[in-house]
Parts: sequence; C-alpha cells; structure tokens
Amino acid sequence: MPKQRPEPLDIDEQEERPSKSQLKREMHALQALGETLIAMKPAERAKFPLSDDMLRAIEETSRIRSHEGRRRHMQYVGKLIRKEDLTAIQGVFDAIEQEKEQRDHAFHRLEKWRDRLVEEGDSAVDLFMAEYPNADRQAIRQLVRNARKEREQSKPPTSSRKLFKHLRDTLAL
Repeated sequence: MPKQRPEPLDIDEQEERPSKSQLKREMHALQALGETLIAMKPAERAKFPLSDDMLRAIEETSRIRSHEGRRRHMQYVGKLIRKEDLTAIQGVFDAIEQEKEQRDHAFHRLEKWRDRLVEEGDSAVDLFMAEYPNADRQAIRQLVRNARKEREQSKPPTSSRKLFKHLRDTLAL
C-alpha cells in the first residue's frame, strides 16, 4: 500500500496559523513574565490576579536549588501562565509603571525646587512658601543657607541632600 501524502493546506490556513518560531517566542515571553513575577516581593505580587496553582509554583521556585531543576520549573511556570488572565496582569504592570513615572516626575520637580532654592535663595523660598504654605520656612531657609555655604566652599552637598529630604517629607512623597 503506497504512503498517502497529507493533503496540502489551503494558503489561508497557513497564514492564520503562527509559525513554530513565533510560538517559541511567545512561550519565552511568557516564561520571562513568570520570572518577573517570581523576582517580585510578595507584597508587589499580591496586586496581580494570579491563580492558586500559579502562586504555589512561584513559592516553590525558592526551594529549587539545581540549575536544571530551576530551568524545568521555569518552563512549568511559563505553561501555567498561559492559563492566566494576561490582560489583567498587563493592566497591573501598566498601573505600576504609571505610578513609577508619576513618582519619578514628582522627584524631578523636587530636585528642581531644591536647585532653585539653593541658587536663588530667599526669593525662591518665598515662592515655595506661596505654593506650599504648610512648609517650615525657618528649616528650609537654614538648609538653603548651609547648602549655599557648602557649594561655595566646595564641600560635599550634605545640606543639599537634607534639603531634598525635608522637601520630600513636607510634600509627603
């Protein structure tokens, strides 16, 4: 009996089906996502909507010591993560990233205020107090004077750092 050749697939079916390389790239991406989740602190990980199986697999990772065993376990985590709600997980990652960007923006604003306070002195302190009336004017002026003196004497910017910390605490960042 002669071998029967499989019927060739329609061109439309071939285009719809992803290539083997594409499937491997997707699996590696999911495995990398699993590694990211494993590297997180438990408090951060609690924000994510993960199944009980996935959480157990993540916890089990810390007990695996051998390299090969960890590699196989990461493949297992990648397999489990395929069953998770990836859009919800991505939404949490996006929210964390947005929160980080806002925090970075606030810190840049504080750095600009600190630099402006040290450069301009009392006039900048008055502007800062107008914008943030709950700030401690006396402490800010003292830290600004000390920072200016350190800068003039080419000393390390200890007071400048203290000023930044004071501003951060004042604005509750």
